[in-house]
Amino acid sequence: MSRPTVSLCMIVRDEERLIEACLRSVQDWVDEMIVVDTGSLDNTAQIARSMGASVLAYEWNNHFADARNYGLQHAKSDWILYLDADEELSPLGDFDLHKVLQETQASVLSLHLVNYIGETPNEDEAFHIAHPRFFRNHIGLKFKYAIHETLNIDDIFLDRDTTDILGTIPLKLFHRGYMEPITIQKNKFARNMTLLQQEASTPAATSNPWIEYHIASEYYRVHQYDKAFEYVNLSIVRFIQSGKMPPSMLYKLKYAILFNTGSIDGAWPGIEKAIALYPDYVDLHFYKGVICYLKGWYAAAIDVFRHCIESGDMTGQHLILRGTGSFHAYYYLGLCWEKLGNNLEAINAYEKAYELSPTYTIAGDALNRLKEIET
Repeated sequence: MSRPTVSLCMIVRDEERLIEACLRSVQDWVDEMIVVDTGSLDNTAQIARSMGASVLAYEWNNHFADARNYGLQHAKSDWILYLDADEELSPLGDFDLHKVLQETQASVLSLHLVNYIGETPNEDEAFHIAHPRFFRNHIGLKFKYAIHETLNIDDIFLDRDTTDILGTIPLKLFHRGYMEPITIQKNKFARNMTLLQQEASTPAATSNPWIEYHIASEYYRVHQYDKAFEYVNLSIVRFIQSGKMPPSMLYKLKYAILFNTGSIDGAWPGIEKAIALYPDYVDLHFYKGVICYLKGWYAAAIDVFRHCIESGDMTGQHLILRGTGSFHAYYYLGLCWEKLGNNLEAINAYEKAYELSPTYTIAGDALNRLKEIET
């Protein structure tokens, strides 16, 4: 059996600072690189061509899925890998990707997506999730939605068990697009909100409860928490009305908003209902622990944070903030032990947090403060 082929498909605009690193991360093993340029005014297209990519000009129509699907029409390979210019794939190393593609029965394969959120790339300051990026070509899979486009998996594999369709690949994909310097430079809030509001005004919006979630996320990123809370709750209601269980990340966003507004009483006891829906979601347990800590229920909080540590930072279907199952949980354990007057246990917890994440400075500061007290 011949080796399966792979087409890289991208859409870009004014990405001259990032596109070379993106293409370089995959160029040695993909069979073709298709770059759909939606109107770059810089050297993006020239850089892509110099690296062997086919660059296709496309007139931007405010619809990300349309642009991506234009690239898919030109892809000849057995498999599609889709990336953005602000992403880089980890090196394959000894991993035999083509063997996996040849042997898998799945039609869609997910990677470990690392969404950086800080000032500089740091895996400890990032959200982690398994995200579908490889899919079989020529079976009808394509993108839908004008923004936050997604594959039409449910439409193609209607009523089929997703365990037969989805698989994973142990490779990391690093995404810089929501680091603060880039979001400011590209004014992503204004761009995204314009497209989301356009999408919300279309007839198709009635069948897409994700729109309200994405609007909530945009408001959350610019600290407009009242509007974020309104829209995340609307998204939850719309999922329920459509007969679907609201995805776990909606509850994560809801309780993150409540924390940022100081609404601890509003978060309790509702967090218990969210955990009942997603008992394996470590971030929700972490939020419960923080609620217990803020309410002064230190012994209960310790039990919750220990549970988080036992669960660990697992990357899967849930959107995980790195550290909720490790260094963040240890740090809050330290805070609880301090409140209970056990500085020795607090020091041990802070040491563990700092050991797990040396860039986690608040744990280091707490550790130094307590050691000075103890000496």
